[in-house]
Formats: sequence, structure tokens, C-alpha cells
Amino acid sequence: MRQLADNFWTFRGDLKIAKVINFGTHMSLVRRASGKFLLLDSYDLDEDDRNALLSLTDEGRAIEAILNVHPFHTLHCSAVHALLPHARLIGTRRHVQQASDLPWETGLIEQEATWQEFAKDLQFSVPQGVDFVSPHKNVHVASVLVRHRESGIVHVDDTLNVLAAPGFVGKLLPQSKLRFHPQLAKALQKRAGAADDYDRWARDLAEAWSGTPIVCAAHSAIRKLPEGGWQNEVMGALADVEKTLSSHRAAHG
Repeated sequence: MRQLADNFWTFRGDLKIAKVINFGTHMSLVRRASGKFLLLDSYDLDEDDRNALLSLTDEGRAIEAILNVHPFHTLHCSAVHALLPHARLIGTRRHVQQASDLPWETGLIEQEATWQEFAKDLQFSVPQGVDFVSPHKNVHVASVLVRHRESGIVHVDDTLNVLAAPGFVGKLLPQSKLRFHPQLAKALQKRAGAADDYDRWARDLAEAWSGTPIVCAAHSAIRKLPEGGWQNEVMGALADVEKTLSSHRAAHG
């Protein structure tokens, strides 16, 4: 567990493919203005992190809800629910479908009506012009991005990436700047205006969340941003996918 601000903590864990390649995963903990806590995403913690989480949150009793914000991140939901069975369990419609044995709330995290309940502490955003749940199981472009209002820290799964070398090498080599998911072309909806919707969403996000000091990215790294870094890097990421957006406009309008 690592504390990034007075009321924001991050947990970084392992997600190994074929038991060899570690893509990494994460979970964030936010203390609300009320003093209660929210978990962002689910991760089956190791013993040290689990003890730290429980110690901070009155043995977990102070955690009100678990907000699972990426439709394809479902592996650890059962484990975290088992650790915190009293906490409200909120996810996407795919979470509800994939883990139907869990007591999901009816309100989905991709719905603005659900966001309103947490709006005093968190801001939310969903990319426009793309399929939220792609028919291609390996296309994980869309998610619900979350920003902690007090600290300005952004928690994001896959929609924005930071490329960083794993382990000790990652401490020596520089991180990449923020980048949009490399499979954007497969996620864009096959309709006129989808590329423009995505472009508009990215520009609005760059402006609306300006001042963001840190981005917690799911499979890669924690990126500390310089002053003005959020706007510059989101707009740079948008420029990097302009060829993809232009190709989509040429094909679909």
C-alpha cells in the first residue's frame, strides 16, 4: 500500500499471463469527506497489503462500497467481496453478467445516475464514440475513469496507459507520457461521428481535469505529472491517435 495524498492510497499487484509475463494490476482506496472509504477496482491483496488496508479502515468496516470501473477487470471481484462482504458491490453490466453469483447493486458504474451518489468526492468520465463493452474480448479500450476531487488524482484502467519497464529496470528507464489504448481502432463504433465523439471527449477531459497531479494506471505505473502535464499529455495522446481517427472518418464519416 502506498499513500499518494492525505486521503488517497494505491495498491499495486501482479497479473501474470501464462504465469510468466507480469502485466500488473491495481486498486485504489479513497477516504470520503464523511470519513468513510471507497475502493476503486478489486485486487486480491497479499497479506501485508491486506493487513494495512484493514488496519486503516477499522478492519474493513469503514469501507462503504467497492466500485469496479473496467468491464473486463473481473478476476478479483469475488476475493475482495469475500474480504469485505458488508461493502456495497457496484460494477459494470459485464461484471453483473460475468459474476452473477455476487450481490451486485442494480445501479451500474457506467451510469451517470450512479455517479451522482459519489459526486461530492469523485468525478467520473466514460469515453465517447467507442463500445463500452467491446465484442472483442481482448479490446479493453473503454472504462469509467475516476478522479478524486480533493487530491486531483486520476484512477484509470486501460483507457489511458503509461508504458514503463517492469521491476528494477523500470526504476532506471523513463516512463512514457500518457497514451490512449493501442486498440482504439477496433473499439470505435462503426458509425458516422464516432471519431469526432471520441476526439471531443478527449479534449473536454483534458480541460475539465486540468491540474491532475498523478495518474494511477492499471497495468503499468503511477505517473506523476509536471504542472500542466495532464492537459499536455492527454492532448499529445490524442494527437498520436489522429491517424486512427482520420481513417475511421474516411470509412464511416
